[in-house]
Amino acid sequence: MHPIIRLVNRNITISLNPGFLIWQIIFPLIYIFVAGFAYAPLINSVPLGARDLDYPAYLASGMIGFNIMNSTLVSGIIIWNDRRHGMFEQIMSGPFTRSHYILSNICTIGVIGLASATLIALVGYPVFFESVEFSLVTVPIIIFGAITGSILFGSLASIISTRLRSSEGFNVIINTVFLFFAFVSTAFYPAEGAPEPLRTAFYLNPLTYLVDVIRAGIFGGITEFVILEMLVLAGLAATLFVIASKLLTRLDF
Repeated sequence: MHPIIRLVNRNITISLNPGFLIWQIIFPLIYIFVAGFAYAPLINSVPLGARDLDYPAYLASGMIGFNIMNSTLVSGIIIWNDRRHGMFEQIMSGPFTRSHYILSNICTIGVIGLASATLIALVGYPVFFESVEFSLVTVPIIIFGAITGSILFGSLASIISTRLRSSEGFNVIINTVFLFFAFVSTAFYPAEGAPEPLRTAFYLNPLTYLVDVIRAGIFGGITEFVILEMLVLAGLAATLFVIASKLLTRLDF
């Protein structure tokens, strides 16, 4: 078996524990089926391009991007635990290199991100199926968003894990950063109508671009602005991936 595949298998095995699976399933379910329908009487519809969506459909599609971001925390946690428990030295004593280690983490991010997106899409499909407009163009856009979003947030989690040494600092920083991304984005509510500077902050947040791309793929709202968001998402993902790779290459475990 190829060394990268072996490390990916190891990463997925240690990541998919009951607590992680419950968090990945129960948390989105609460938002989609509890918050979504609870707020629906207050929010009759949400504008999306030239059409309007009911709030449960808007929220369910947003939770796909949210869950992709949330699942990629695995990357930072794996690196952190390997540093803390001396696993990296043990891995390097086998037939593995730093390149194998870095590439396996990226592959793990991609696999978990796609699986997470698929899971929430299946769970949320009964909520937004009436508004879905899949086509040969939109499905690749959803896959593009899932992969680039996974690499972007997984690389960011990896960067944070390489710069911090205390467990308290790691937990505080990574949870604070990802909490900001979650709620200062279009995952839960649209940017239109939000007061400044909150609206500007939405578009300084990469989760907004990921969620907008996912929604465009689901509901067929491909516009020039969405294409621009895809380019920004890809550029940020590539930049953070390069930074994370360099930091991992130079890291003294």
